[in-house]
Amino acid sequence: MKPLFFSLIFLAALCTKTSAQNNPIFPKGEIGKNTNNYTGTIWLNELNTPDSNFNFSIATATYAPGSKLDWHIHPGGQILLITEGIGYYQEKGKPAQILHKGDVIKCLPGIPHWHAAAPNSDFAYIAFSPAQKGKTIWLQKVTDEEYHSVQQ
Repeated sequence: MKPLFFSLIFLAALCTKTSAQNNPIFPKGEIGKNTNNYTGTIWLNELNTPDSNFNFSIATATYAPGSKLDWHIHPGGQILLITEGIGYYQEKGKPAQILHKGDVIKCLPGIPHWHAAAPNSDFAYIAFSPAQKGKTIWLQKVTDEEYHSVQQ
């Protein structure tokens, strides 16, 4: 009886650990309010807003499949830590990249770019953005041709 009991406890612990590893570290947050600057559904969770000690923001963004941000510029640059799914990233004049969990993207200051979830995948990242050089500058929509030109 004892071996069966301990086996069940061990099995339950394994299942709990595996399940916990697949849960996001931070909650999704709320659906973004700047709906004129993206297509689809994107949740945003502000983790840190700039203050007198730390002059950068940290946020998580979670995209439903096929959702995409418009072309935009970060005057101070931005670093993206990809935490979930498959996504796309493209800088103006360069081919788009396919992104996976664990990738790190450095969006250089002043460079137009866009990022998006792949058509059949959720996509999420943690974004670090310095605040001293200003807020995001939004440009034109990403066209269907640009989005679908990503080489799989």
